[in-house]
Amino acid sequence: MEVQLTNRQQHILWATVRHYIATAEPVGSKALVDEYDLGVSSATIRNVMGVLEKSGLLYQPHASAGRVPSDSGYRIYVDQLITPSLRSRSVSQTDATRSLLPRSGTETLGREVEVALQKRLQWEDWSLETLLQGAAQILATLSGCISLITMPQTTTALVRHLQLVQIEAGRIMLIVVTDGYETHSKLMDLSPVPEETQREPEVIDRELQIVSNFLNSHLRGRSLLELAYLDWSQLDQEFQRYGEFLKNSVAELTCRTLAPTATQIMVRGVSEVLRQPEFSQLQQVQTIIHLLEEEQDQLWRLIFEEPEPEDTGKPKVTVRIGAENPLEPIRTCTLISSTYRRGSIPVGSVGVLGPTRLDYESAIAVVASAADYLSEAFSYFNP
Repeated sequence: MEVQLTNRQQHILWATVRHYIATAEPVGSKALVDEYDLGVSSATIRNVMGVLEKSGLLYQPHASAGRVPSDSGYRIYVDQLITPSLRSRSVSQTDATRSLLPRSGTETLGREVEVALQKRLQWEDWSLETLLQGAAQILATLSGCISLITMPQTTTALVRHLQLVQIEAGRIMLIVVTDGYETHSKLMDLSPVPEETQREPEVIDRELQIVSNFLNSHLRGRSLLELAYLDWSQLDQEFQRYGEFLKNSVAELTCRTLAPTATQIMVRGVSEVLRQPEFSQLQQVQTIIHLLEEEQDQLWRLIFEEPEPEDTGKPKVTVRIGAENPLEPIRTCTLISSTYRRGSIPVGSVGVLGPTRLDYESAIAVVASAADYLSEAFSYFNP
């Protein structure tokens, strides 16, 4: 979301979100004057809050009430106004903005989480499942949210053969045969090309055979899970038009092949988080519980979907706020997730689910630290 805010607008949005997170009450200008050293008058704060409301970042639940952050307001807060090293996405900040916005010590919190996990979980003496159960409980306790940890995907299915086949103009099927002679296929449309550059079907068939030969020579013997995270941009420039198709097809095939059972997501902290005011409606609570208990395959695909890693090589923490969540039962919630790994390959996910009104800095730090810790632990169980 491209919204350009002045330093003052950023600071007042930051204070509004922080105050609402702490109190769950609509925020007025007087509260910000009393609680935060903003250096401006109450009238100035009201004017700025009005601008933020017109921009869609705040709203008034009632005409006489103060303001409440919208999903877009939380998104700006997460992307631009919290500790840069813990943000889920890379968004530039000016030095002036960095000096203006207070810091909350989340890097220290992340280290405290790692220490707590190390003290309370000794993976040398425990089974992997017991370790993950303990980590889920600690994560729920520290975050105040519902914690979600998937069991690791340890499939040994290896690629025996891949083939790209043209079904009709602009439609291609990817066929993958595993070492167990199981066949998986995915039909997708290619990206459209200008009419003047379109090729004859015979030419495309030859191209697909060349790409198939290239893929087989490089990918035969690799696991399906490994395939989902390959860098398809390495294809020769001549075949770049197939890159996005291959990336999407293989990722979907992998998710389908590794679709979990309902026991593969460990859930903790439900009773505590559902006491919060955002979950006062019984029907909403029932739909969330139904998702957690009966439709874990949908949730698994969502939290195991991973963005590109940071330049550090570590996975990002993904933050989905409110309507950004594609699953209807949690479109009023925030889902924060990351992956834990075996080497460079993601094998499981760790996340927290709570109301959009949550302490984002702390939740992001907790999820990131738990993912790092589980990656280390999983390397112990799977040398």
